[in-house]
Amino acid sequence: MSQKGIKSLTISIASPEQILSWSKGEITKPETINYKSLKPEPNGLFDESIFGPSKDYECYCGKYRKVKHKGKVCERCHVEITESIVRRERMGHIELAAPVAHIWFTKELPSPSKISLLLDITYKEVDQVVYFVNYIVLDEGNNEYDGKSIFNKKEVLDLTSPKNSIRSRNKLRRTLRNIQERIEEELNHEREALIQDFDYRLAVTYDQMLKDSNIPFSVKDVMAFIEKHTGVRFGIGAEAIHELLEKLNLEEEHEKIKQAIQNSPNAYDQKTKRLLRRLECVRWIKDSGSKPEWMVMTRIPVTPSETRPIISLDGGRFTTSDTNNFYRKIIIRNERLKQMQATDAPEILLDNEKRLLQEAVDSLFDNNSRKKPVVGKDKRPLKSLSNHLKGKQGLFRQNLLGKRVDYSGRSVIVVGPELKMYEVGIPALMILKLFRPYIISELIRKRDEFGNEIQPICANIKLAEQKILAQDDEIWPVVEKVIKQRPVILNRAPTLHRLGIQAFEPKMVDGKAIRLHPLVTTAFNADFDGDQMAVHIPLSKEAVAEARSILLASWHILGPKDGKPIITPTQDMILGIYYLTKEKFPQPIEEMILKDPVQARIEFINHFHIFATQDEAIRAYKLKTIRINDVIGITTKAFDNKSFSKEGILVTTVGKIIFNQAFPTNFPYINDVKNLYGDNQFEIIGMHESILDYLKAYNLKEPLTKKTLSTVIDYLYKVSEIEVVPQTMDKIKALGFKYSMISATSISAFDIPSYDQKYEYFKETDELVAKLREFYLDGKLTDDERYTKVVQAWSQTKDKVTHDIEKLINSDEYKDNPIVIMAKSGARGNTSNFTQLAGMRGLMSKSYNYDQKNNSGVIKDTIEIPIKHSFIEGLSVSEYFNSSFGARKGMTDTAMKTAKSGYMTRKLVDSTQAVVIKGNDCGTKEGIIVREIRNTKDNTSIESLKDRIVGRFSINPIYDTKNKLIIEGDKLITNEIANMIQNSGIREVEVRSPLHCSSLYGVCQKCFGLDLSTNKLIETGTAIGVIAAQSIGEPGTQLTMRTFHTGGVAGDTNITQGFERIKQLFDCIQPQENEKAIISQVKGTVDRIEKDSNTNGYNVVIKYNKDNFVSYPTRPNAVLRIKTGDNVVAGQKITEGSIDVNDLLKYAGIENVRHYIIKEVQKVYRMQGIEISDKYIEVIISQLTNKVTITNPGDSGLFVGETISINEFTEVAQSMLVNKKKPPSAINQVFGLDHAPSKSGSFLSAASFQDTKKILTDAAARSQKDMLIGLKENVILGNLIPAGTGLKDVEEVIAYGEEMYKKQY
Repeated sequence: MSQKGIKSLTISIASPEQILSWSKGEITKPETINYKSLKPEPNGLFDESIFGPSKDYECYCGKYRKVKHKGKVCERCHVEITESIVRRERMGHIELAAPVAHIWFTKELPSPSKISLLLDITYKEVDQVVYFVNYIVLDEGNNEYDGKSIFNKKEVLDLTSPKNSIRSRNKLRRTLRNIQERIEEELNHEREALIQDFDYRLAVTYDQMLKDSNIPFSVKDVMAFIEKHTGVRFGIGAEAIHELLEKLNLEEEHEKIKQAIQNSPNAYDQKTKRLLRRLECVRWIKDSGSKPEWMVMTRIPVTPSETRPIISLDGGRFTTSDTNNFYRKIIIRNERLKQMQATDAPEILLDNEKRLLQEAVDSLFDNNSRKKPVVGKDKRPLKSLSNHLKGKQGLFRQNLLGKRVDYSGRSVIVVGPELKMYEVGIPALMILKLFRPYIISELIRKRDEFGNEIQPICANIKLAEQKILAQDDEIWPVVEKVIKQRPVILNRAPTLHRLGIQAFEPKMVDGKAIRLHPLVTTAFNADFDGDQMAVHIPLSKEAVAEARSILLASWHILGPKDGKPIITPTQDMILGIYYLTKEKFPQPIEEMILKDPVQARIEFINHFHIFATQDEAIRAYKLKTIRINDVIGITTKAFDNKSFSKEGILVTTVGKIIFNQAFPTNFPYINDVKNLYGDNQFEIIGMHESILDYLKAYNLKEPLTKKTLSTVIDYLYKVSEIEVVPQTMDKIKALGFKYSMISATSISAFDIPSYDQKYEYFKETDELVAKLREFYLDGKLTDDERYTKVVQAWSQTKDKVTHDIEKLINSDEYKDNPIVIMAKSGARGNTSNFTQLAGMRGLMSKSYNYDQKNNSGVIKDTIEIPIKHSFIEGLSVSEYFNSSFGARKGMTDTAMKTAKSGYMTRKLVDSTQAVVIKGNDCGTKEGIIVREIRNTKDNTSIESLKDRIVGRFSINPIYDTKNKLIIEGDKLITNEIANMIQNSGIREVEVRSPLHCSSLYGVCQKCFGLDLSTNKLIETGTAIGVIAAQSIGEPGTQLTMRTFHTGGVAGDTNITQGFERIKQLFDCIQPQENEKAIISQVKGTVDRIEKDSNTNGYNVVIKYNKDNFVSYPTRPNAVLRIKTGDNVVAGQKITEGSIDVNDLLKYAGIENVRHYIIKEVQKVYRMQGIEISDKYIEVIISQLTNKVTITNPGDSGLFVGETISINEFTEVAQSMLVNKKKPPSAINQVFGLDHAPSKSGSFLSAASFQDTKKILTDAAARSQKDMLIGLKENVILGNLIPAGTGLKDVEEVIAYGEEMYKKQY
């Protein structure tokens, strides 16, 4: 421990002495409390003399009360006078009358338990010995037959099962005959003497009993007899295991196993695998300093009494923690066993009692892994100590990783358009509750800020509370003052990414709802249909500074996942801006254009107004001389600070002038969407140019849409100071709302375009479907082929209808149609909605079990009869039925998807939470070679080269095709340089990547590059692991659940896509047989491709190493990716489908695996229109692929089969080479998300993810030390996380907070 908290944490097996040192006394009675006096019973489970007083500074008998006696121990009741909180930390113990094996070390399914590995006996045999079923040999004694010992040490004698007992009986009989022979020799074979000899007669009797399995006999007696004569010792129960473990020589065992592994002929058979497991286990315990016999306990600790309380219910009844029931059972059985031992009870009764004690202790530690768990009154298994750790409700996830907090509240949200970007409206009632301590402190304050005495508003706290309760007028000025002192933090569940929590300055509002700024809704993914949000208050100075400087909403302009603006206006605001920036010819010209376009152009000059200043133009609009969208001219001199490519008359509209006033004065004038901030000379009529000629050729410019506005905001962020952006956004928001109201856009059924071309298409398709049905009935088509062709036909019909409607809404006739305006501007709706409103609904999907084993290669999850009517026409009954079928499937899919996506995000965070930016440069010379990602199937670009390299560091200098230097090595590739690289025809670039960062923990700044949310070099201490996980997990819910159908055959594109594909890639799940791509295992040339008539597939023959051939048979109807004569490399696809990652690793190496996963993940997200930076996917993949398994330890001291990180392995290998020793060798591993967290090296982080019991058992066996490197481990221990401001000085954080506070407007 240090001043800053715990530095590291070690877990190990507790020795009996250690348990005693924790304990404050032994518990001997099963009683808990006295139900009359409600006081704890002495020597019971709540004894005050052991656990501490129930009431602060008051002993049990009442002799001492009050703080002044602190530290004394009462002479009468032996209770120490102290605070009652010690009852949460003081422990007791129970001395066991017989040793008991710890269930975690005896039952550890599916893997063999630690005891079974140490003693080299099977898991089942350990179980039989511990539960008094079978005996085990403790000492083989002097007992041979044919020169061999009859019994081996640690051999388990099975006398219970009819099948296996014959062998054990025969061995015992052989031993008894040996004894008979010995006695015969001693007595010279004299018959009389033998008959007289008691031991001889006994040996004969026992032999007879063992021969006839129906005769009952005492095993104990037989074994005692054998021990007396041969020295062979047998044992049963945990005592026997304890003795064997005690006598185990770990050094000898270690050498023996090592030797056996070296002599093993096959490195991959089960026997060798078990030897490796044993070696690992023996080594752990040997190196940990623990003794193996500590796995069998002679005393058990009793947890502090406050952690397992008794609670009184109404009606005088009590309820208690299940742990108390377990302890009671143990104490009762333990005391009964002690009494039996004292009265010399028969061995069989003692054994039975010991077994009961073993079971009682087992159920305390782990009730659920027993065959018959102990159940409560409601027949449900009681919660044991293991259950308190495991699962969502366990200690790790419920109490240590997620805590409930004070100073918080929640309410429904409504829109607050009048707020500034960093403000939130909090209801007055809520503020009175949340800020209560601060308001009271201000009301009773006796000195002002300068230390002068003042008259307090209230004399004491009580009066202040009464005033707050009565909502007295005097308190409101104080409340206004108090809420300015600190921001509040808002959170909307589910918090899928870091923008789900942001800080705002509070503003008091009436009503009971929280008012939220409309621009931050995208980040929170909030809408105003009843969503609720939680409010929290930062308390400490550094928390307030952090909230203001880092969490404040106005600094979150760009989304972290793609670096695009996340505060882009939406819906009404877009509509308003679209209306404001639209261009129209003056009204008379508009009417004339329809009749005589040429004359209208000439007439245009007579209605073209030119203004000298902005105010003049706006006044003309207000006086209704011109309309807001009319094309006008204004001199470039009217704009003071804006730079134009030439002087003259700028052709624009009043709307655009008003819009541009929202931007900073030095920002380029936004006039043409196609030419946002480039050369605007074509928008200006120069000094000596003819206005008439210009106007004759003039074409109206497109208005701003959601997309183009986003680009403008992006540019604004790049060129302006950070505090300018939110101010500008607020102005744009106000304009948007104002002009969407002025535009008076409405919507009615008559606005939907009329369209009836579709009936011709229907006629054609219906005829085709009927034809296909005939073919099927004649046996010319299979049902699968018919279904596929029908679905394909209707899909094509719908595509035609969609195309027609797109053409229709883009025609001049509909340019002022309100619905079209909504869709075009990006405010609401899209072409697909128009198709359904005016055209046809098309094919609907139906529920389908995708995991079923079906013989047909086609997934039939589409109803083959389409819905021909559109919504405006109305659906028929059968169409409505089919439609609701699809709609319900959509709803259930969404619900399923949310849960699955949330679980995947959790796994992603768990895998990467320890990845933090460490240091500026790790000095690596390795990087990844980046190319454009293309979809090889249809040769379309998925992600351009520019997108992949921007914001990264180059490794080597980059030259263009003419050998001219574009950028030096180790320099940042900016947007401009990335464009130059792409335009110069360079196909691939080598850049730094998190995959090759050689920092021991985390990633360095240069390997990561720019921070997408700030466009600056990423800061040290940024928790990019968590950001990467959130960026990939957050859009997970937008991915489709299943396959997209192009209506082709199953082998064509119906391979898993969408969310399931991401899961398949990250969890390293093997693709199903009909989806799996065949890959080449060698580098060579395709020699020939033969059609296989039996299987309907192909045989692809590849020639390699001059004259070696290898053949790959494909599945029926496989789509080939190669042709004869092609050169192939190892890992290249031969057929279409998904590659099995483990196969790719085996034949093509780790780099190919990494590139394949990046490409496939990007394919899934970008097909859905979701952009995610490669760097995040690389961070995840680096965590899945950064481990190696040792194949040959060399002189390193590592062992075969051990898994360590690549960076650790490199360090070990380098130090071996430096010291001229033999370095180890290893192979790369790929772990799925399910296994990556448990390989993190931190047992706290791993145990709080999954398999809690196994991870803690392993960690305890090796006395593992957790250095608390990751974030999760530190959260569990209540430290500040080693990231972000957790690494900075408190004063530095506060100073930064104050500096940023000044930037609020």
